Amino acid sequence: MLEAAVELFETRGYEETTVADIAAVADVGTRTFFNYFASKEELLFPETDERVRAAVAAIASRRPGERPVEVLLRALRAAGDNPGEHLVDDLNARIAALRAQVSRTVPSVSGRAAHAQLVAQREIARQLHVAFPAELDEVGAAALVGAVVGAVSGALTVLFQQPLNGTEDGERLHKRIHETTSRVLKPWLASQVETRA
Repeated sequence: MLEAAVELFETRGYEETTVADIAAVADVGTRTFFNYFASKEELLFPETDERVRAAVAAIASRRPGERPVEVLLRALRAAGDNPGEHLVDDLNARIAALRAQVSRTVPSVSGRAAHAQLVAQREIARQLHVAFPAELDEVGAAALVGAVVGAVSGALTVLFQQPLNGTEDGERLHKRIHETTSRVLKPWLASQVETRA
């Protein structure tokens, strides 16, 4: 169903595609569609909870001597938010690009994206504070998570402004995601190298 939806969103447009259209292309009934997804909007947000759980698990399994920024970067990589590792396969890259494009014009998707990011950031910050209580109070943890996630999100939003047109574009996009996030994260990564030296 997800692949059928992505194809339709790309060819017809998100708002022009109905749940009935998606169900027909996927060769299922609309009732079957609603067994898996509460709305068409949900198709643009697969695995959000799983990604947050992956980040929390990465924080909980911090290594001796790791600093908060190192743990956060590893947690975000585990979650697939950074540096774009969840976008390795073409379908997920296309979904991420569609979500960014549709978020600019469809308020419900924009609101859902903002809310999902806020909930994820709060939980990751809470767990980071628990992991480093002597170094990060609740405000400091929230600021650190917000700074890193905001920098990456801002860069990726600009990157996703161009539409995808097939596998070749998906591969090119993945490469640009990796390059962009690496550049955005360079100050944090450099500070970790300096701290260890």
